[in-house]
Amino acid sequence: MGLLVGVTVLWAFSFSLIGVYLAGQVDSYFAVLMRIGLAALVFLPFLRPSLLRGRQRLALMGLGAVQLGVMYIFFYQSFLLLSVPEVLLFTIFTPIYIALLDDALFGRFTPFYLLTASLAVLGAAVIRYQGLDSGFWAGFLVVQGANLCFALGQVGYRRLSAGLPEALPRHSVFGWFYLGALAVAVPAFALLGNAAGLPTTGVQWGVLLWLGLVASGLGYFLWNLGATRVDAGALAIMNNALIPAGLLVNLVIWNRDADLVRLALGGAIIVGSLALNEWWLKRRRLEAA
Repeated sequence: MGLLVGVTVLWAFSFSLIGVYLAGQVDSYFAVLMRIGLAALVFLPFLRPSLLRGRQRLALMGLGAVQLGVMYIFFYQSFLLLSVPEVLLFTIFTPIYIALLDDALFGRFTPFYLLTASLAVLGAAVIRYQGLDSGFWAGFLVVQGANLCFALGQVGYRRLSAGLPEALPRHSVFGWFYLGALAVAVPAFALLGNAAGLPTTGVQWGVLLWLGLVASGLGYFLWNLGATRVDAGALAIMNNALIPAGLLVNLVIWNRDADLVRLALGGAIIVGSLALNEWWLKRRRLEAA
């Protein structure tokens, strides 16, 4: 759980950096390419191809292509169809996808995970809901595509990791994840990117370096590693914990407007869902003992 909490804090800062210094100023596809490329540079020196079989390498590359590459394409397209509040609102369904996909891949069904994931969705909705415009269904479906890609990447890594030796150093094989994402990001920039939208200031380049090396590099590695150390309920809930964390960071550092009552209420619901999930797990362990 500590890894997920740490990355949540890290990504909470990252969202504000993107909003203040990159959004609308730097081509989004170039930003994605830079983030993934720099993240790959972090892990390629540690890559040991012999530690995985060919099929395992392809699986890890596929997870990177889906969780980062395809997810970002859906995500950035959604801003052409929806307002920012609508995009943020529609991302809150990710916990439910995680609960359902995790049960599907591990061959089980756990109704309680749906309950705690739904509570996390409710908490995020309390924070972010600001009403909807008409004619938003196409955008809604695009955002759900991004949500499904992010959820599938996390759950898929949990499933893949469960079949690997515990002693396997995960950092020595995670480079395949970013190589898979690059296989999507490079043609996406070539086909959809705007070469005139490259960074023009040192601050913008610095933010991209931070996002690539730290937020994307260390962040996705630690998040996926943390996903293997918690149950599906906790993972689902933590996917929405980023919303109150990001709003709080933005409010404290950049003094952006935020409804503190809704932030506190929604955050309390998310924390409550996590506490309920932990209580249920402890009860199961006691019953099994």
